[in-house]
Amino acid sequence: MGERSEGMKIGCLQINATVGDLAGNAEKVLAGYTRAVRAGADLVVAPELVLPGYPPRDLLLQEDFLPEHDRVLAGLTRNIGVVPLILGALRVNPERPGKPLFNAALVLRDGAERAVIIKQLLPTYDVFDEDRYFERGKGSIPVEIDGVRVGVTICEDIWNDEDFWPDRRYRRDPVKRLAGEGIDLLLNLSASPWHLGKDRTREAMLRGVAVRESVPVVQVNLVGGNDELVFDGQTLVLNRRGEVVARGHAFEEDFLVVEPDMDPPLPVAEVPAEEEQLFHALALGVRDYVQKCGFQSVVVGLSGGIDSALTAAVAVEALGSDRVLGVLMPGPYSSEGSLTDAGQLARTLEIAQVTVPIGGPFQAVIEQMRPVFGGEGRGVTEENIQSRLRGLALMAISNQEGRLVLTTGNKSELATGYCTLYGDMCGGLAVIGDLPKLAVYRICRWLNRRQEIIPWATIEKPPSAELRPNQTDQDTLPPYDVLDRIVEAYVVERKGVGSIAAEGFDPVLVREIIRKIDLNEYKRRQAAPGLKVTSRAFGVGRRMPVAQRFRHP
Repeated sequence: MGERSEGMKIGCLQINATVGDLAGNAEKVLAGYTRAVRAGADLVVAPELVLPGYPPRDLLLQEDFLPEHDRVLAGLTRNIGVVPLILGALRVNPERPGKPLFNAALVLRDGAERAVIIKQLLPTYDVFDEDRYFERGKGSIPVEIDGVRVGVTICEDIWNDEDFWPDRRYRRDPVKRLAGEGIDLLLNLSASPWHLGKDRTREAMLRGVAVRESVPVVQVNLVGGNDELVFDGQTLVLNRRGEVVARGHAFEEDFLVVEPDMDPPLPVAEVPAEEEQLFHALALGVRDYVQKCGFQSVVVGLSGGIDSALTAAVAVEALGSDRVLGVLMPGPYSSEGSLTDAGQLARTLEIAQVTVPIGGPFQAVIEQMRPVFGGEGRGVTEENIQSRLRGLALMAISNQEGRLVLTTGNKSELATGYCTLYGDMCGGLAVIGDLPKLAVYRICRWLNRRQEIIPWATIEKPPSAELRPNQTDQDTLPPYDVLDRIVEAYVVERKGVGSIAAEGFDPVLVREIIRKIDLNEYKRRQAAPGLKVTSRAFGVGRRMPVAQRFRHP
């Protein structure tokens, strides 16, 4: 089938929805719908759960949430005319026993609800927890719209193609069942969080579905940052041969009106380089976290190191230079080069900078603690006092000026505990907390591809916390090319000691790094939320116990 969809124009609303902003989300949907109708769309589609925002989590359990959702939905429905709108929303499950809600796609037309499609596959892994709230649908049938048989699926429903996935999570394949009923067009309402490489996987999977079922596929994906998750948009329209007809912009709202079975398809922009994707994903995550939480500006501690430099650059991309403050906090071991680099960065980014020396307070604390220390060598304690004084300064500025503190630690440091609780971990958002150290370098070099934004001296000098004389990271940690691969293998790929050592690493070193990762779970539990940009991040997607005694053989 599929021929009857020829000439049908689909309006795709790639919307940045805010969790819980029911009225605001409805307003965006209606504005996009009106624009699509004026552009000649025959059918308009919005993302999964676009009305409540995704993921709504335990807002769904609040007594007042669903009645307000339904009130706003009723108002939106009254404004929908002869051109149908399909959007993601909530629906009450009338049956018991069972979960109280459905994750639904609603077909609205002529001021009324015409059909309800229930999500069948409920992801409950990684960052997803849908089985906590929703009852799964038992199946669905095509929806006929002006003679076109439309198969409607919701996000995960399309992610179980037995020809694409060697190891499937679910027994059923909603797409195959719909295709068996005979469809001319397959829609997928999506709220698919991004991580590096996800867009390539998504496109390859959808291409396989289009070719296998010989049907055009339209996936309308959410965009925006919601807490740790970043949604990339990149709405995809493929014809029955699996050729990309249209692709929504990455990491920004977009609006498309497309004939899905266009032959030949129009030229489609290339997917950006990985470094560019990471940078813009982080910028979107920062912008939305700051604005959706009600902040107007941010503050970043500038050490002259590469991590704080990238964090500041992301913040400027996200918010503009006028909303970012850089703070230099020289201590007893800060090098002149680091202060120079931090100042140069602030000038290049055109951000305001202030200097708050910590040398005096540091000596005062040491003197105050002398009776406790008893004159013994202080070592790490002394280093952490410096870091915590910097945290104190940043939090004081946050309190005084209402700025959100952005932490600057990377994934390599968070993995091994090379960070200080209540010190450099102080803040409201860990911007690069899911970026391994080597990825930080790659992005900074990409930023400098045309002009020097990150001082080259910052990129080229050995990384150091500068908390003791002549300190470098490699005094404590192995080289980052070794460390990052071990962290990736253990945290992301969940490999054991033997498998990692078989890649050519010293088993003693592997055990040491793994032990550090395990022992520092208590630190990560107290860390600021971090933006997820890899396939497995610390935090919501990795739920490890703090009090545990498993030791790897």
